[in-house]
Amino acid sequence: MDTMNGAANERSIGLTQEAPEGRSRPRLRAWARAALTFLAVMGPGIITGSVDNDAGGITTYSVLGATHGYRLLWVLVPSFVVLVIVQEMNARMGMVTGKGLADLIRESFGVRVTFFLFAALFVTDIGNTATEFAGVAGSLQVFGVSKYVSVPLAAVLVWVLVVKGTYRSTEKLFLVFSLFLLCYAVSAFMAKPDWKAVATGLLVPRMDLDRNTLALVIGVVGTTIAPWMLFYMQAAVIEKGLTLKQYRYSVVDVVVGSIATVVVAFFIVVACGATLHPHGIAIEKAKDAAVALRPFAGALAGAVFAFGLLVASIFSATILPIATSFYICEAFGFEAGVNKTWREAPAFYGIFTSIEIIAVAIILVPGAPLITITIGTQVLNGVMLPVVLFAMLRLVNDRRIMGAHANAGVRNAIAYGAVAVLVALTLVTLILSALPAPSAGHH
Repeated sequence: MDTMNGAANERSIGLTQEAPEGRSRPRLRAWARAALTFLAVMGPGIITGSVDNDAGGITTYSVLGATHGYRLLWVLVPSFVVLVIVQEMNARMGMVTGKGLADLIRESFGVRVTFFLFAALFVTDIGNTATEFAGVAGSLQVFGVSKYVSVPLAAVLVWVLVVKGTYRSTEKLFLVFSLFLLCYAVSAFMAKPDWKAVATGLLVPRMDLDRNTLALVIGVVGTTIAPWMLFYMQAAVIEKGLTLKQYRYSVVDVVVGSIATVVVAFFIVVACGATLHPHGIAIEKAKDAAVALRPFAGALAGAVFAFGLLVASIFSATILPIATSFYICEAFGFEAGVNKTWREAPAFYGIFTSIEIIAVAIILVPGAPLITITIGTQVLNGVMLPVVLFAMLRLVNDRRIMGAHANAGVRNAIAYGAVAVLVALTLVTLILSALPAPSAGHH
């Protein structure tokens, strides 16, 4: 009898448990479908965001932490907002039109404007790519490897990856690269920062209005967004075949990528702010930060920092020439795409290969003025950015192109506000570059 009662109880328990499980099952299935859809869509936003943390970006964040400690961490918050706004517009334009930004610029502004714009961008991106290979050289010099070994090997690795790989295999590797950039968290925690002071720096805006500080803040916001990035994001959305059905998942991809970008930047500033700033150690390059971390946070923290720089530099040395090849081929009607063979897209792979060769040659020239090249490239980026952003905003507001998905209302106000701030920062950067250096010491 007890056995029968036990069996009845078990059945009744089973019945009471099955009902909510039955109700929750469709909800679980919906969550699973959403998760799988996101995994299929993710890539363009996360990769584009992560590439922002290239050799130049890591250098800027390292200098920020070494010079000002945690005081200017709050600058990362508006940088995040700008990044999300611009990448969302890129993704939406790609999905609505099925065309790249370069294609749309040519159709709307004519061939002559397109030619001069992309000639200037091509020169700028050769300098950008050279800066990335300088990052490869610097990171491996920390481990005693000569640039005459590291740079050619990295270039061959990048070339084989792009020319012999497919978009899917290349994207998977890029997503792994993005994950590796979180290794900067290790350096930050090993530096044992004052987390209360870190929180204050992140949440309380304050800064000295001297020339050096202002220039550094401009550098931080400016390194978050570059002209080539706008073209790559839109091209990646098209290459992946995304449509408006996947729009909300693409927005999540953009936000996740932007968060990852800012989190990596945050940890770099914290690592340098906790170690180099209290001891007054000034640095010029990200490699200097990796070496300088060793005495204060240990050899492992320095090695992890250098490894992060290596991954970021190889990552960006791949994406930058791809982006350049995409927008030049789009602008002038050549076949383009990592999924295509050399025979199908000779111009695309030819441009990619020529950028790699020229950039490597610049770095391997004995006594090459790498700092001058880096600064000159940043100035060119600054000059080109407002031009490309203006063209992009004209396009995203054109109802003949975007239909019901054109910018409007609050979205437009935020977008124009962000662009106005970026243009103002660019002008201030150029003015500061033209002014004579102050005679007072470095702040």
